[in-house]
Amino acid sequence: SQGPPFLVSLLGERLVNGEKAEVDVQALGAKLSLVGLFFGCSLNAPCKQFNGSLCEFYSRFKKASEHKDKLEIVFISSDQDQKHWQDFLQEMPWPALPFKDRHKKMKLWNKYKVTSIPSLVFVDTVTGKVVCRNGLLVVRDDPKGLEFPWGPKPFAEVVAGPLLRNNRQTTDSSSLEGHYVGVYFSAHWCPPCRSLTRVLVETYRAVKESGQKFEIVFVSADRSEESFKQYFSEMPWLAVPYSDEARRSRLNRLYGIQGIPTLILLDAEGHMITRQGRVEVLNDPECRLFPWHPRPVLELSESNAVQLHEGPCLVLFVDAEEEGELEPAKELIQPIAEKLMAKYKAKEEEMPLLFFVAGEDDMTESLRDYTNLPEAAPLLTILDMSARAKYVSDVEEITPAVVDQFVSDFLADKLKPEPI
Repeated sequence: SQGPPFLVSLLGERLVNGEKAEVDVQALGAKLSLVGLFFGCSLNAPCKQFNGSLCEFYSRFKKASEHKDKLEIVFISSDQDQKHWQDFLQEMPWPALPFKDRHKKMKLWNKYKVTSIPSLVFVDTVTGKVVCRNGLLVVRDDPKGLEFPWGPKPFAEVVAGPLLRNNRQTTDSSSLEGHYVGVYFSAHWCPPCRSLTRVLVETYRAVKESGQKFEIVFVSADRSEESFKQYFSEMPWLAVPYSDEARRSRLNRLYGIQGIPTLILLDAEGHMITRQGRVEVLNDPECRLFPWHPRPVLELSESNAVQLHEGPCLVLFVDAEEEGELEPAKELIQPIAEKLMAKYKAKEEEMPLLFFVAGEDDMTESLRDYTNLPEAAPLLTILDMSARAKYVSDVEEITPAVVDQFVSDFLADKLKPEPI
């Protein structure tokens, strides 16, 4: 029987296993509905440790679960040494991407925005959608695999239960219905969290005073009940009780939280508006743009530059020092960005490319130096910082047609990357 065609396009025709035998991706079986991509490296102690837990989880699942034929795991390593990789693979009961297939590995690390290892991402083998980004938590929280396929549940279901106010009152999570909700992952031990909290308190008051229905739910990553209490006493909003570790973990899993502080904005139906709440709050102290629907094109600034590290970004550099001089550049790429946004929104997938215009300032200057770009302006580029790759469009004049072609060539993997 034929395996899912999506898997072949994702992983290629052949994988290998610990016995050095080839595994035919087509033949992984038509029953397969979920693949866990295990990103790691043999030299990394947490990866070694997690591999042990994953082996137990896997063998239990393959013995006892009624879904045993529906799951496979594939190891995708960042090992530089083939012998280390081969030794590590021998401890694994599942196949791996071939060692020499570096380009494909890099593409997968970028596609799934893997920023730390070990990482386990569950992907639907038919639709190609990410089902769960935080597989490590699945292995920890659901050791018997009873919640297979660990897909996203509605926010209201995951958050269900009592929530605290810092005057010791509790309220039920159903009181969030009909509100915009900020889900705030944060902890007192983390300095960027504390500084965001100070700004967020002002934002919260301003939005509430403007008459909007808005609530924030704090999901703590504090290391003790004591520090949770101390931190929460500074917050005018709601929190998941610290003692309810399972519910905190489920929320981390639902949104694939990789680092803190993270502020996720939801609409009144509980659908995600943006993951970039932190950037938005810092960029918009007057809350003019609340609830911060993603804008197709951003002006590159100190506070949103972090997004350059989260995946490929198209950056149009122009010769502009004054306010408003970036407008024509924005208008040039806006329709292309909007079209792409609509296409991916319809597929319920994340944007594969973010769009920026950049003028001339110290930050742009240092970005150009760091990525070693030519002096020219205007200059059309795609920067993929995590892959340390750049793409530069070599044209006389930048027109909408040129940008459109550049973007579709990039997405079709037709451009040749230069190293950053």
